[in-house]
Amino acid sequence: MRREVKYGLIGGSVALVAGVVGGFTLFGGSDDSPQEVRSADGKGGGDASKVPTGPVSAKEVQTTSQEFLTAWQSGDAAKAAGLTDDPEKCKAALESLGKQARFSKVALKPGAPTGGKVPYTVAAQIDYKGTKAAYSYRTSATVQRDKTTGKPQIAWQPAMLHPGLAKGDQLHTGEAEAPPIKAVDRNGAALTPEAHPALAGVLDSLRDKYGDKTDGKPGVELFIHRAKSAKPADQLPDKTLKVLSKGTPGTLKTTLDAKLQAAAERAVKGKKSASAAAVKPSTGEILALANSPEKGFNLATQGSLAPGSTMKIVTAAMLMDKGMTSPGKAHPCPKYVTVGGWKFQNLDKSEIKNGTFAQSFAASCNNAFISQAKDLSDDDLTKEARDVFGIGLNWQTGIPTFDGAVPVQSDAQMAASLIGQGGVRMNPLNVASLSATVRAGSFHQPYIVSPSLDHRTLAKAARTMKPSTLSGLKSLMKLTATSGTAAEAMAGVSGDVGAKTGSAEVDNQKKPNAWFSAYRDDVAAAAVVPASGHGGSNAGPVVRAILTAG
Repeated sequence: MRREVKYGLIGGSVALVAGVVGGFTLFGGSDDSPQEVRSADGKGGGDASKVPTGPVSAKEVQTTSQEFLTAWQSGDAAKAAGLTDDPEKCKAALESLGKQARFSKVALKPGAPTGGKVPYTVAAQIDYKGTKAAYSYRTSATVQRDKTTGKPQIAWQPAMLHPGLAKGDQLHTGEAEAPPIKAVDRNGAALTPEAHPALAGVLDSLRDKYGDKTDGKPGVELFIHRAKSAKPADQLPDKTLKVLSKGTPGTLKTTLDAKLQAAAERAVKGKKSASAAAVKPSTGEILALANSPEKGFNLATQGSLAPGSTMKIVTAAMLMDKGMTSPGKAHPCPKYVTVGGWKFQNLDKSEIKNGTFAQSFAASCNNAFISQAKDLSDDDLTKEARDVFGIGLNWQTGIPTFDGAVPVQSDAQMAASLIGQGGVRMNPLNVASLSATVRAGSFHQPYIVSPSLDHRTLAKAARTMKPSTLSGLKSLMKLTATSGTAAEAMAGVSGDVGAKTGSAEVDNQKKPNAWFSAYRDDVAAAAVVPASGHGGSNAGPVVRAILTAG
């Protein structure tokens, strides 16, 4: 029964100095000069022909960067900005260093350039209402040639002011917008970024949102105030760069379980890329979130990937809700199915000729699902995912999340969506919630901080599965866990169990992304291990480790 079937289409910032660095250390000059366009006789042409072209020379890099840094250090923001390709934005940003970041006595020291890139150290004194502190860091600027005039100029980027700045971000010094927090798990155990590096970004987000709702008091800090993202799922938390005076941390209780969190972190550790999430089916409480690498993008809650065959949990529920099939009903899985002019085949042209729907689900046979596309409306899967499983609703978890997407599609793309390809996108938190919904019998929106703290309204699904659908889906997931594609990973796991594997293909990627989603009693978990292969073999052990730790 262990046949995970392939989806296929045929034919279709560093502190360097504890004080202010004075003066410049100029780098050596060069006789290199820019190329010029010359006339056919080898002599210089008219004015237009004298416009320099080609890469900037070492001398031009030296001269332009020296002028820029000298103007900046002397406080002449207009002159410095005039040497860039965006004088207006650069001038406003440089002036903000004094007004908002409270920088004074700024000193700049250039390093050796690499091509047109010039590194330099920024050293300044921060002065906020009598509280002073020295602060220094390294960043860089790039000298390029203006295509119209041919003159060398600085390419404006916010990171020229500080390497942590992106478009729209600002440096601020003042009372922090929120007090520091002492995050604790559901049992009162402390959760720190030192003990749980994978939670560092999550803890920053929790401080941003809930710090002022604790009994803590803010301190004075230099911090990056992040630009507001167009999509809540992409929002980055503010980042503290320098603490001038410490605040008093306020205690914030989360739904996390330190034991499960540690198990999830161990399970993904060492993998080039992996992510996992666990929730409590009966309530929706988030129990664990882990990523490898530990720092950086939080794929567990903000990722947007095709979930592959784990989507068959939703598809199976839809087919049974509509009365199109049931676990014991004859439901063959043919080698080939054509939808919308595209021919789909199973991995190795395998098939289940006279099988039941339960056998096709447990073997994760793609064409058993794709073959139903002809009898479905374009929005059937979208409605089932949203109205029963809560996918695509506006989740109020307490941290930035991508809440899944199952767009309305037609023809071949709709057929591909039935097996978690096409336009379907999810992350481990979404996929863990799929299994949690089956285990609980209804959707409970995941959350990491109790809604009672800020009186937010959690997302609610419009309806539940029919009782016969729910019992059927539980039996399908149990069969998969005991004798189907998930059996190896779930071997020996006791209790009320159910599972589903997934392998999602990605263009120009040799191996598919491995997915696994399962529940054991009142814990549901999911994991993705990108570009690793079979879901049961690669993501399954991660989920098993979390379930057995609970």
